[in-house]
Amino acid sequence: MLNLQIICQKACEIAKEAGVFIEHERKNFDASAVEVKSFNQLVSYVDQEAEKMLVKGLSQLLPEAGFITEENTILSEKKPYMWVIDPLDGTTNFIHNLPVYSVSIGLIHENKSILGVVYEINHKELFYAWQNGGAWLNGNPIKVKTNSLLENSLLATGFPYYDFKIMEKYLETLKFFMKNSQGMRRMGSAAVDLAYTACGRFDGFFEYGLSPWDVAGGVCLIEEAGGMVSDFSGGQDYLFGKTILGSSKAIYPKFQETLELYFNK
Repeated sequence: MLNLQIICQKACEIAKEAGVFIEHERKNFDASAVEVKSFNQLVSYVDQEAEKMLVKGLSQLLPEAGFITEENTILSEKKPYMWVIDPLDGTTNFIHNLPVYSVSIGLIHENKSILGVVYEINHKELFYAWQNGGAWLNGNPIKVKTNSLLENSLLATGFPYYDFKIMEKYLETLKFFMKNSQGMRRMGSAAVDLAYTACGRFDGFFEYGLSPWDVAGGVCLIEEAGGMVSDFSGGQDYLFGKTILGSSKAIYPKFQETLELYFNK
């Protein structure tokens, strides 16, 4: 049986090493080094080199695990244990020198999140959790908010930036939450949004059109911090199903019901 606590501690060290590299490269970053993978999906050598660092370190840590990675620096081979990594979640923020971006590492077993690490580089905040081990920020335990009223909640989301097929439904949802919450925020890194929800800065987060590497690190954080994660329909297809919400258990029923209502119109 895996010792998830020790694996998590070592994964944290690997994430921080990648973060140091990213922070160093940002100081002299040349925007001409940016490549366009597809519409509004950007990548640079920083993403690619950071991913290679993560893959190398995590391969040594758990040789039997496979990988799902954003930049495809290693072949994805389906295995019972899979590392799901985003070397630089918030690449557009990084490119524009907006200081909200992170390293995200998730470990899943048979598509169930069992470990998560999110390192927010600029504030040097290391969020981490492992199954049945609680959720932590820089060595201190964290919990989701206890507020039970949606109208008293601060919510986070991510704006669509390449998939606009359900834009109108999204805008209608925003309109509802603007009128029925204490505000909406868009940080530009889903991993950070999930981590901030886990530690109680946000009451809830939702987004559609995401990939597994955007969310795998943050899912375990919320669950171990006492919250709930699902897709918009209330199911468990949030890693690969393109919709995700995470929140405290207190607001989850109303939050999920609202998202399902608006997106299933």
